[in-house]
Amino acid sequence: MITIDKTLLLEDGTPPPELLLALLNEHRRQRELRLNVLKEYYDGNHAILSRIRLSGLPNNRLAHAMPRYITAIAAGYLVGSPVQYTLKDHPAAFEQLLGVLRRCDTQSIDAELAVDAAVYGKAVELCYADHQAKPRVAQADPRHAFVVYDDTVEHRPLLGITVSDVLDRHLKKARERVTVCTDTLTLHMERRAAEVPVEVARQAHYFGGVPMTEYWNNADETGDFEAVLPLIDAYDALQSDRINDKQQFTDAIMVLKGVGALQAEDAETDLDPNDPSAAALAASQRLRHTRTLFLPGDGADAGFITKPDSESGSELLRKSLAEDIHKLSFVPDLSDSKFAGDASGVAMRYKLLGFEQRTKIKERWFREALRTRLHRLAHFLRVQGAAEFDVDQVQITFRRALPSNDLEIAKTVQAYKGIVPDEILLSQVPWVDDAAEIIRMDTM
Repeated sequence: MITIDKTLLLEDGTPPPELLLALLNEHRRQRELRLNVLKEYYDGNHAILSRIRLSGLPNNRLAHAMPRYITAIAAGYLVGSPVQYTLKDHPAAFEQLLGVLRRCDTQSIDAELAVDAAVYGKAVELCYADHQAKPRVAQADPRHAFVVYDDTVEHRPLLGITVSDVLDRHLKKARERVTVCTDTLTLHMERRAAEVPVEVARQAHYFGGVPMTEYWNNADETGDFEAVLPLIDAYDALQSDRINDKQQFTDAIMVLKGVGALQAEDAETDLDPNDPSAAALAASQRLRHTRTLFLPGDGADAGFITKPDSESGSELLRKSLAEDIHKLSFVPDLSDSKFAGDASGVAMRYKLLGFEQRTKIKERWFREALRTRLHRLAHFLRVQGAAEFDVDQVQITFRRALPSNDLEIAKTVQAYKGIVPDEILLSQVPWVDDAAEIIRMDTM
């Protein structure tokens, strides 16, 4: 999180040039030191891929997609089932807001935001008006978009900043486009290299606050696999070396004792046979390419040189590393035998207790950002003439994407009938996507 003193801004809420340049440089530093690294690991470009070994030695480099697995499980568990929005009185303005969410396809956007939060530790969403003056929301790349907060205990958003490259006709970077959003204004700027951005246009927006929202993954803004990157590197190295050992075992050196001799002229390159160092180099090359070693001796003998078999120890180490990765990332290995069988929903939750606790933390931060989204969109609709209602009264419900016991759910819904609003009860049914729509159809 980047925080500044609010008094550093100009009277209209915009940053002075030197402050804007400092903010851009700070975010670029974070992008180069951390965000780009997380993106590389998520894409499968691990440190093992740059490992170099001596010529002639096998150099298998296996990058395991554990960051992608952790991200997919964590994000899918949070928003695999669409987020539900309910309000007791169902005013017309709330129905209009729900229509905006459906038109923006926020279910897909929520999935993208959950993935970004799991990878980078935060996701960024931008509210904007399309060419028909209708409110829209879109996911922004956290490597090129960020929010600046004040340095008070409230950490109120002051600025939303995005940076994008402008390409020329040869698809080469010509300049950068910088967009700065305040509570009321959107500033469009451009710059070349690391220069101070120059304003080219500005316009008002009507979202009632900074139209850019960060979805934090946790209070530390860390990704779900960020803490286990060293363990993932160790797992990659172990598995790569296991393949290297297998390949070296297949290419075992044959030792021929007392049946021949190795001369410099046997080398595959042109070397001076009278040069002792050249003869040694020739022998080394011959050994690497033919996998054959000649030794002097009285009796003829032949055999292979092999390393001791350490496969059992390697397998134990592999399992230990894999368990540590899943344990410390709080994301379970669903292929493990303990998740097999027909378990009830309660039993499954006990097995996923650590994962569930971490997801609850993610859910709280995600819900806070979703409510900010609702405030921005509702304010835009009020400017266009919609009635006002209390957005803070909207119930935001997350449903876990778990195997469900329909009979248990039916009994639970029946037990709470008359105590909990019908819309909230229906939202707990796995195959109900829009509880509000079903209730409306029943009342018609």
